[in-house]
Amino acid sequence: MDKIRFEDQGGGKFALHGALTFFTVTDALERSRELFADHARIEVDLADVHEGDSAGLALLLEWVNWAKNYVREIRYTNVPPQIVAIAQISEVDNMLTRGERWTGVI
Repeated sequence: MDKIRFEDQGGGKFALHGALTFFTVTDALERSRELFADHARIEVDLADVHEGDSAGLALLLEWVNWAKNYVREIRYTNVPPQIVAIAQISEVDNMLTRGERWTGVI
């Protein structure tokens, strides 16, 4: 089974490594609660995510919802093509950038 690993790059920046799939998103969500808690602005680099599915997309959208509820900002970079394709087919691709605006500071 694949795993997902967070790399804390400091200052609210995190890189994810591995697969963002049905098999890994529960662990990723649990881990993110601890890692994201102290940051008003969060950037998640997905360049090293080699596999993604609809559960991965759901996690990214959950983080956007979390950011909205806790008045945080979250930004994704290098979203894997598989997740972008699923978001476009589902017509929720615009929601992936909604977490970039809530704090009013870009």
